[in-house]
Amino acid sequence: SCLQLGLERFHGVCILGFNSAEWFIADIAAILAGGFAVGIYTTNSPEACHYVADNCSANVLVVENQKQLQKILEIQHKLPHLKAIVQYGEELKEKRPNLYSWSQFMELGQEVPDAQLREVIAAQKPNQCCTLIYTSGTTGQPKGVMLSHDNLTWTAAAAGRFLMLTEATEKQEVVISYLPLSHIAAQMSDIWAAMTFGAQIFFAQPDALKGSLVDTLREVRPTAFLGVPRVWEKMEEKMKSIGAKSSTLRRKVATWAKGVGLQTNLKWMNGSSEVPLEFRLARHLVYRKVRKALGLERCTKCYTGAAPITRETLEFFLSLNIPLLELYGMSESSGPHSISLPHAFKLSSCGKEVTGCRTLIDKPDRDGTGEICFSGRHIFMGYLNMEEKTREAIDGDGWLHSGDLGRHDKDGFLFITGRIKELIITAGGENVPPVPIEDAVKDAVPIISNAMLVGDRAKFLAMLLTLKCNVDTETGEPGDELTPEAIEYCQKLGSKATKVSEVLSSRDKAIYGAIQKGITAVNERAVSNAQKVQKWVLLEKDFSLFGGELGPTMKLRRPVVAQKYKDQIAQFYSELEPPA
Repeated sequence: SCLQLGLERFHGVCILGFNSAEWFIADIAAILAGGFAVGIYTTNSPEACHYVADNCSANVLVVENQKQLQKILEIQHKLPHLKAIVQYGEELKEKRPNLYSWSQFMELGQEVPDAQLREVIAAQKPNQCCTLIYTSGTTGQPKGVMLSHDNLTWTAAAAGRFLMLTEATEKQEVVISYLPLSHIAAQMSDIWAAMTFGAQIFFAQPDALKGSLVDTLREVRPTAFLGVPRVWEKMEEKMKSIGAKSSTLRRKVATWAKGVGLQTNLKWMNGSSEVPLEFRLARHLVYRKVRKALGLERCTKCYTGAAPITRETLEFFLSLNIPLLELYGMSESSGPHSISLPHAFKLSSCGKEVTGCRTLIDKPDRDGTGEICFSGRHIFMGYLNMEEKTREAIDGDGWLHSGDLGRHDKDGFLFITGRIKELIITAGGENVPPVPIEDAVKDAVPIISNAMLVGDRAKFLAMLLTLKCNVDTETGEPGDELTPEAIEYCQKLGSKATKVSEVLSSRDKAIYGAIQKGITAVNERAVSNAQKVQKWVLLEKDFSLFGGELGPTMKLRRPVVAQKYKDQIAQFYSELEPPA
């Protein structure tokens, strides 16, 4: 059908919609027909869609529904290469030239002899580009990461073997597809690795990340599951709020079981293999029930990746005998580079490199921390039409520079300590990695949802904070109502607040006092005075995808936040004297 529409060699087929069978079919069709498979984030504005479609000279655009179609119709006149639009998720509401329903699109292919398609496939080479992944630009315009046939097929097989995925002939793996397929993580796990090992794919509802994922998990009971940190944090919050409402006896049993779970798992992590009697009892009374409630009773591989996860969340799940295994990589490495395994993992490490991949720590400091660089068959070809940017990413020796700072421990486990670009360099010239300090504050003050450290080129550090609040399930917009756990926390402190606005307007003494107390405790553990948080402010709205502060995989977009709240940040530094 793509050939019939006149798809030219190395031109894009852009797909704009939620995960579905049609998404997979369009993606693979684009590749086999000699084009580029290109995913576009469903949250993109019409302008952002135009940038991608124009950048890859798209011949065909595949959209899910009327809402996504409208975006394309707005920019269609600016896409000179566009030959057709296909809509798959709903019936067409209007007739237009070169606009096809999915069934009309599928029928087009009947005119094309198989020999013609086979000829196109035979002409393709493993080192040619077949997929573009647009990196969500937190800085500047997105870049089109060119991945070759070999990048995808080699990485899927190498990572799948390393993860010990079982072949379908032996026992079929069951996976839920819900993370955006325009992102490398979902594409590698849901399409390429799944195809290599013959996994069975279930598609979640489009509102998966707004709350329906839990139901899908319980229905599907996957054997492997990849969650971004926000997914695991949401589960943790939900479980804590249910736990808070249960009887005293139940709470006591849960606390005991979590203590046993954490201790036993930490011992296993350090090489012990004994299974204590109380652990067996706790597994029977608590862990199995928790897994069943989450839909994870068959899940032997619970993974987290795409953004940093806090130690608190890792320990919470570990205490329930659910080790969250971290993996690390980037679009430019076709997804995974290092992976934690059930029998080889360390808390807050990203594991060891996949067999066949190599890691270099560039320009290490005294502690052995330097820039993490990769090499191997998973390294991308370059950025589409951006030679200079490609040369910045891949050095003369072929090492891909990740922009992440990290180190290896004595056992060869990789630990990531921050981003080079994220590093705050104070006026005094001290390098401060923000994430550990932000995580410590969130850990110390459970009512805090998001924290962002600022202070680049400034005399001291300050912090923007948001409170945990309910989110509109339709739009994803954060509301004013505090979450049940947050309200409960306020009550414990003797505050009657139930809304963010109430806390802010009255400068609620109990809450402000608790936040200051938490920050003081974090400051007491600071490496140096330069790493202490001197001022902070509560913002009236939590960060969200809706507000633009978070990217599609829920990563904090620091430049966006800094721009959006520049007045609050300026306020920190307008008074001459830093606070005592």
